[in-house]
Order: sequence, then C-alpha cells, then structure tokens
Amino acid sequence: MHPIRILILAVLIYILYRLLFGKKKIKAAPRQDSTPELADTLEEDPICHTYIPRKEALTLEHNGTIHYFCSEECRQKFQQQQ
Repeated sequence: MHPIRILILAVLIYILYRLLFGKKKIKAAPRQDSTPELADTLEEDPICHTYIPRKEALTLEHNGTIHYFCSEECRQKFQQQQ
C-alpha cells in the first residue's frame, strides 16, 4: 500500500470513530429561560456623575425622589444647590 492510501484510510477510520463514539461526550447546556438577576444596580451621582453600586451609595430623598451619592461631599453640595 502507498503511504497516501494508509493516511486516507487512517483519516476515514478516525472520522468514523468520532461519529460513533464522539457524541457520548457532548452534553447540551441547561437552558435558562429567565435572565440572571443582577448583583447590584449602578446609580449615577448627580454632582460628579460617577456611577456607584446602589448598596454602597449614600442616599438623600428630595421631592419624593431618592438620589444616590458617591461621597458625603457630593451629598452636601447637592443639598446646598437645592
């Protein structure tokens, strides 16, 4: 047999092996219909316009709206402007 025929035969045997036995290892990923819940929401500081995680932000309620601040400085500047 020529080396090319041996190579072609080996490739065909490998493809046949993968078709027959390769599917056992492939598992479908579990389907998630719902969107994952976000850990925390980012809020924009109205003074310096930085984004802060809601859990870490300082808050101030003004005219029925909750404002989120990155620092006490920004919260005080906001209060002075109002």
